[in-house]
Amino acid sequence: MPRTFRVRDIALQAGVSETTVDRVLNGRPGVRATTVDEVHRAVADLERQRTQLRLTGRTFVVDVVVDAPERFTTAVREALERTLPVLRPAVLRCRFAFSDAASPAEVAGRLREAARRGSHGVVLKAPDSPEVVDAVARLRARGVPVVTLVTDLPGSARVAYAGIDNRAAGATAAHLVGRWGGGGRRSVLLARGRSTFEGEDARCSGFLGTLREEFPGVRVHQVREDERPGAALGDLVRAALRADPALDAVYSAYASGGSAQVPRAFAAEGRRCGFFLVHDLHPEHEQLLRTGGVDVVLHHDLAGDLRRACHALLQARGELPGAPQSWSSSVQVVTPHNPPVPLPLG
Repeated sequence: MPRTFRVRDIALQAGVSETTVDRVLNGRPGVRATTVDEVHRAVADLERQRTQLRLTGRTFVVDVVVDAPERFTTAVREALERTLPVLRPAVLRCRFAFSDAASPAEVAGRLREAARRGSHGVVLKAPDSPEVVDAVARLRARGVPVVTLVTDLPGSARVAYAGIDNRAAGATAAHLVGRWGGGGRRSVLLARGRSTFEGEDARCSGFLGTLREEFPGVRVHQVREDERPGAALGDLVRAALRADPALDAVYSAYASGGSAQVPRAFAAEGRRCGFFLVHDLHPEHEQLLRTGGVDVVLHHDLAGDLRRACHALLQARGELPGAPQSWSSSVQVVTPHNPPVPLPLG
């Protein structure tokens, strides 16, 4: 491996000793394969965060622990690495621990690993479970602040939350579902995920409460990703369509894949989807928005959320004035006519 970075920087990024890094760089034996992988990942992270190494100031290593589909973790990495160079006065470097549908015990293990490797702070997206809450408390006791991202752990020792106002997002979805149908909609499908994320619970609560208040005659069918093991979202939608001839709208409250299955499920049943609303403007949803497969995307400024998360971590460590505060980003209602970035139609 070429000596592109200082051994000290690689060791800090990997959370191992300089001696271990030297062994790996020179191909010497006596290092576990998993540790060798950690060193290689650290070098890759430093390559992407190269601009941070040229900055002066105290360096903090932030662990980003996110349980989510790959498209979301990719968006988090890219948004954060674009944000890092503008953060002041400290220099932040990030280590990433990503997973998809990890158990609470596995997430808690990643938090313990972050503490072992000498973390200065953690940005966390994880299920609201006792194991994770306990791991956050242990980090706080060791002086490692945690900021939750996109989905909160309200009963934990986290110092702040940064992300969309999930209850408001669900309420917005209910308002749009009812109004989009001209007030005559009779039945809607609410699609939920398989995990115990507080943010998703808040979205669903906001959706159901607002729908009952504004459109009390609308029936709601709920399907969960885990209700039939191995069943795809399209299968669940088709079953719901067969059970209710009036169902003509869908709100997907979670970020897993498969949104394209929804319009295909309607077509397979010879039905028309009158309204389909999803979260997050990732490439799949951009494509569906272009082609009419999705009517509305509820979006938020992920880069802004990450800036506020890093700001809160620096406040918690006394590097910036004031106490860390939670901040909920606004809900953006995106149609084919007002995308946050240029989105060609057709």
